[in-house]
Amino acid sequence: MAWTMQAITSTISTSLLLILLGLVILLSLTARVVADSVKENLTVTVVLDDDVQTTEAVHLLDSLQAMHYVSGIDYISREQALQEQIESMGIDPTEFLGANPFSISMEVKVKPEYSCNDSLEWIAGELRASKLVADVLYQKDLVESLNRNLHRASFFLLAIALLLVIISLSLINNTVRLSVFAHRFVLHTMKLVGAKWSFIRRPFLVKGFWLGVVSALIADAVIFGGIYWASRYDSSILSYITKENMIITGVSVLVIGLVLTIVCTFFSVTHCLKMRVSELY
Repeated sequence: MAWTMQAITSTISTSLLLILLGLVILLSLTARVVADSVKENLTVTVVLDDDVQTTEAVHLLDSLQAMHYVSGIDYISREQALQEQIESMGIDPTEFLGANPFSISMEVKVKPEYSCNDSLEWIAGELRASKLVADVLYQKDLVESLNRNLHRASFFLLAIALLLVIISLSLINNTVRLSVFAHRFVLHTMKLVGAKWSFIRRPFLVKGFWLGVVSALIADAVIFGGIYWASRYDSSILSYITKENMIITGVSVLVIGLVLTIVCTFFSVTHCLKMRVSELY
């Protein structure tokens, strides 16, 4: 009964630590998805010359869509720009100007890996090289602020993950060591009758393996159950927590759980085997 209670206690404590680690891993992966989503919405506005014809603009559009850094383009014709102006301001400029004052423009969405100022400056330079382009605009300050905040968030999450790993290693090691220490006399007896250390370790390592598996499965069940519960109230959560990231989180929790429990069990048993007779009491 005592061993059963120790196993239950060890499983619960290990599961709680793995839940925390799993949440940090999932949060880090989700933050990357959110960051990529924000970066994909960053646009480079390409304003064409007033005298550019529609056929020329369409040809430029086709050539831009073939560029490796482009993820999408919104083509805005003169008529569309005029209509948007009328809808937003309630004023028709053609009534007092006598003509449509707007030029053809394109909202170029770049791929996330190109959403930094160095890449955007290079892209803007390439776009300005075209004779059809009058100006290229993008929010430089917003890009700098976004990338700076993303780096800070990544560093913060990494620091938390490392701290949790250290805490988990310490607590799981103490939990396993107490369980092994309760069997110190059995270990000493087996050592006296000539059993090899690898033979003595084997059953404890098997228990450590199952401790890691069961704890990881419980942790994964709690994490995924929490996601399912949260998605019932806000389905948009699933647009950021992808299946791929959930699989990575589940596998990571399982691997971390196995590594921690097996390594801690190995060193705990070895520590007990090295103990002298006087240290057993």
